[in-house]
Amino acid sequence: MANNENKLLNKTGTCLSRRDFLQLSACLGSGAFLATLPLNSIAALVINEHVGEVAKWHNCWAHCLSSCLLKIITENGQIKRIETDDLGDDVFGRHQARACLRGRSLHKRTFAPDRLKYPMKRVGKRGEGKFKRISWDEALDEVHRQLSGIIGKYGNQAIFSRIGFGKPDGPYHFVPRFLNLIGGFLSPEGNYSSHQIDTASKFTYGESKYTFGSAPTELAHSDLIVYFGNNPANTRMSGANDTYHYQQGKQASSARTIIIDPQYTDTACGREDLWLAIRPGSDAILVEAIAWVLITENYVNEAFLKQYCYGYDEELGDVERGIPPLERSLGYKAYILGEGGDGQPKTPEYAASVCGIPQEQIYHLARALGQAKAPFIAQGWGPQRHAAGEQTARAIFMLPILLGKIGLPGTNNGGSDFSFSGSDIMPMPIGKNGVQAKVPCFKWLEAVERGHEMTALTDGIVGAERLTSDVKCVFMYQGNWMLNQHSDCNATAKILADESKLEFIFVMDNHMTSSAKFADILLPDITWLENTRVVRFATHLTLTEHILDPMYECRHPYLVFADLAERFGVRESYSEGRSWDEWQKFLYEESRKKHADFPPFEVLQQQKTIRLSFDPKEPRYVMREFREDPLANPLKTESGKIQIYSHRLAHFSNTWQLPEGDRITALPQYQPTWESYADIEVRKDYPLQLIGFKSKGRPHSTFHNVPWLREVIQDALMINPLDAKTRNLQQGQLVHVYNDRGVIRVPIRITPRIMPGVVGLGEGTWYTPDDKGVDTGGCINTLTRLKPTALAKANPQGTNLVEVISAP
Repeated sequence: MANNENKLLNKTGTCLSRRDFLQLSACLGSGAFLATLPLNSIAALVINEHVGEVAKWHNCWAHCLSSCLLKIITENGQIKRIETDDLGDDVFGRHQARACLRGRSLHKRTFAPDRLKYPMKRVGKRGEGKFKRISWDEALDEVHRQLSGIIGKYGNQAIFSRIGFGKPDGPYHFVPRFLNLIGGFLSPEGNYSSHQIDTASKFTYGESKYTFGSAPTELAHSDLIVYFGNNPANTRMSGANDTYHYQQGKQASSARTIIIDPQYTDTACGREDLWLAIRPGSDAILVEAIAWVLITENYVNEAFLKQYCYGYDEELGDVERGIPPLERSLGYKAYILGEGGDGQPKTPEYAASVCGIPQEQIYHLARALGQAKAPFIAQGWGPQRHAAGEQTARAIFMLPILLGKIGLPGTNNGGSDFSFSGSDIMPMPIGKNGVQAKVPCFKWLEAVERGHEMTALTDGIVGAERLTSDVKCVFMYQGNWMLNQHSDCNATAKILADESKLEFIFVMDNHMTSSAKFADILLPDITWLENTRVVRFATHLTLTEHILDPMYECRHPYLVFADLAERFGVRESYSEGRSWDEWQKFLYEESRKKHADFPPFEVLQQQKTIRLSFDPKEPRYVMREFREDPLANPLKTESGKIQIYSHRLAHFSNTWQLPEGDRITALPQYQPTWESYADIEVRKDYPLQLIGFKSKGRPHSTFHNVPWLREVIQDALMINPLDAKTRNLQQGQLVHVYNDRGVIRVPIRITPRIMPGVVGLGEGTWYTPDDKGVDTGGCINTLTRLKPTALAKANPQGTNLVEVISAP
């Protein structure tokens, strides 16, 4: 029996012979065998070894970045079903990277009815979604003609491009590589996801890499978990990432968990010890009240603050670094105690009326933090997507700073908990961009209308004092950011439709998205299952297998951009003589030089997916080296220490030309903003705060066109029973949610899982206006505002006031 057991356990997806099948039948009839063989191995043998079926390994490349393993089951070249990781076992460190419902519905996305099939050229008005089919040569000739004309007339700075995956060095690196070879393009500074918290991290810890803090495996060494707007159960809900590690860590440590969020999230549900419902955008004033308790009740670590930080109290300055002395009245301690410029002590009583959390609970939270030995304090990216998001992020950083709980086991720096996502596979070199200027990511649309007026002092332009041209071309590969994921969809659509402003829009994508409808040339891209690449995650390394040949007239984008490069005379420089698969091998072998655990490419090619060693007990807490020796490992800040008071920000405050109401402060301070709870005038007409959140049914707008997921995850407006009763609304009825920017039509879900005065909607639904201008797709960005934040010039898409009425 032992030989049979070993034989069955060593199978990797090949079909069973008749003899093997009979042996399996005999084994399954043995109670002893069932008692010793892991249940998941039995399931794999029974389910995956059907005669005639072929199993191939792939990955889900969704924007959650978990890179979960997918086992694609085909028969006669057709996809029958999608399974997931059945390797490993249930022991933490050898656990399975099991995909969520999004990855398991990937074939439905691949075969969606709105799949783009042929190269097309716009006919009629831009934005109507009317196209005619053309050949590939016609399409690429037109792209070459348009790009050449715009470059010749305005220069390369008139071309704006970003890719849907967020980073130019991500898996679609061939796009900026091509654009750089033809002279470059106007690229974005930052991204829609995390620009505010990245900026806050730079001015506090010196580098945006500290946006991500300690790994969630450190929760096993913590005694208190405090999450501000952090909901990995939705954002990274697979068996490969944060939610799994959160559960395992909490189980190991029995740490108390406090969730601070306007919504009772699935991360909280059944796992938290306390839910504190907070008004959106008021996290910073809550932190200030906590800080007041910590200071007045002697919970702060004065020794840590003096040795590792700058700006808590009086500072002598540093002549060598050019840092002037700091008066006590300008420090953080004086500000909190009311001894600074505003004269207001930041007491819990003062903060409670703004943040909505009772003062007794604020005292309780502060004392719990003060008494914790290893508090793990983390924030999601939702709190920083507000009108003063940089201030919110800087404020939350202050809690572990005040406590001196940074660089120790079980602690975090106040940033996001570290995601195990991302790839250590070297990207294709993108070359040098001939355009040095960068525009803040959220302000690219503004550059269409007034790019020639935008400067570093007025608009946060990076790399140059000013832009020299308006944006005349949007070059978009993958993603729905141009319209759907931007703000104020109605206003954005009008600008995109104006051909006197935007002369050319290029889109290459899989589906007819809201953004794709505005393309002048629209090219069909292959989907993930028609592509191959090497993917590395914390627990596995995979060479994704070829599942389907490119469908319809879709072509691999690497070849498409190679043909475009040929029209510009740079094909050889673009390809360097390598095919796509040859690039994958080359880049992998280059990556192996830094990773001793990577096997030779031939081994990976044979095995397809390989488990990597993953020790959950390995220390993964952030800023360890700085804590151990701050002099030998100084931060890249003005002082080399943690920067509480920033002279650079004080300089920006005095020199930048800010719109009325915007403010930059040297200290992390609560800033009341437009369309927040503090905006009493606007609340008279629009009394409800609207926030967005990540849906379980899609990462951003990807997968929204999969009916399976729409049936499982309803896109409905969350509203508290008290607010519903005031408006005579009933469960499930259609409502209009509106403000002065637009109207959306959605059903409602009446639930106490969102606090009174706040409504919430899953972001990413596709903007679909009817003939009356009502967005029947229910896209939250129909209602969000185009005005950027003060410091990072980033998206404030969580700061909205609306009203809700029954739909006519």
